[in-house]
Amino acid sequence: MTQISSRVVRIDQNGGPEQLKIVNVMVGDPGPGEIRIRHKACGLNYIDTYQRSGLYKLPLPLSLGMEASGVVEAVGDGVTHLKVGDRAAYASQPPGAYCEVRVMPAKTVCKLPDDISFETGAAMMLKGLTVQYLLRRTLPVGGLQAGDHILFHAAAGGVGLIACQWAAALGLQLIGTAGSDAKCALAKANGAAHVINYAKEDFVARVKEITGGKGLKVVYDSVGKDTFMKSLDCLRPFGLAVNFGNASGKVEPFDLNILAAKGSLYTTRPTVFSHNSSRESAQEMADDLFGMVSSGKVKIPIDQTYPLDQVAQAHIDLESRKTTGCTVLTL
Repeated sequence: MTQISSRVVRIDQNGGPEQLKIVNVMVGDPGPGEIRIRHKACGLNYIDTYQRSGLYKLPLPLSLGMEASGVVEAVGDGVTHLKVGDRAAYASQPPGAYCEVRVMPAKTVCKLPDDISFETGAAMMLKGLTVQYLLRRTLPVGGLQAGDHILFHAAAGGVGLIACQWAAALGLQLIGTAGSDAKCALAKANGAAHVINYAKEDFVARVKEITGGKGLKVVYDSVGKDTFMKSLDCLRPFGLAVNFGNASGKVEPFDLNILAAKGSLYTTRPTVFSHNSSRESAQEMADDLFGMVSSGKVKIPIDQTYPLDQVAQAHIDLESRKTTGCTVLTL
């Protein structure tokens, strides 16, 4: 049996970035349905901070990281879509992408096209697949048509900048919110039709102004606690409020009758891992994402890179909202 040493970022207890430490572990051969992959780059995502802090409870000790890219080193029985030497990328459960080498389930790992770099592959999988399931699958009654306005919070973040470009490619009028003029300008440069600095403006009033008082079919909200109830106020009757993150904390419990009072609204709390839970779905979503990136319609903005041993600083910068676009850990 093969045994390979790998550096891994791990926490032994929940808490702040100071809990992140690098340890050496031995990695063996893949079992049935698994691969062993040697990473070239790892993506950083807000979900990593939720798992580190304990907002999302997972067994300890815990290795972090949900997306990465690299080269397949070994393939277990039953894996037919990958072979040794393939360039590959993934967004996958369980966590553990912050490492040099790992053994993991193969079903959500996809071959990475030659024209997409390892850094881009690592940066785009979780964020890009999130945008894919939001704009292609998480749709209001009657769907979305070219010309429709949508609201997208945190539009200058990693997910947001991809969404700005993808929405523009679909002909949608994305209204992006951000917390500074500089971040609003960044969202605008990436395809947002309108931008709102929520530190200065009431985004509900601005949405009503932009839509001529009609409101929106859908709001995509990853901020959570600080924005969600006001997001409901941006919707027209039968509108959809999509909460897909908790940057400001979890949405507090509310009376479902509020949805009735505001016009028979819908709400949902989706995750990428519900959507890409099968080999077929994972590949279909990845193919859509790869096509958008390879065509140039969506560019993946990697605005920060850190070596693996500076992962704690990367978490500090992410949580203090100093980052824009995507962040990559290099190996």
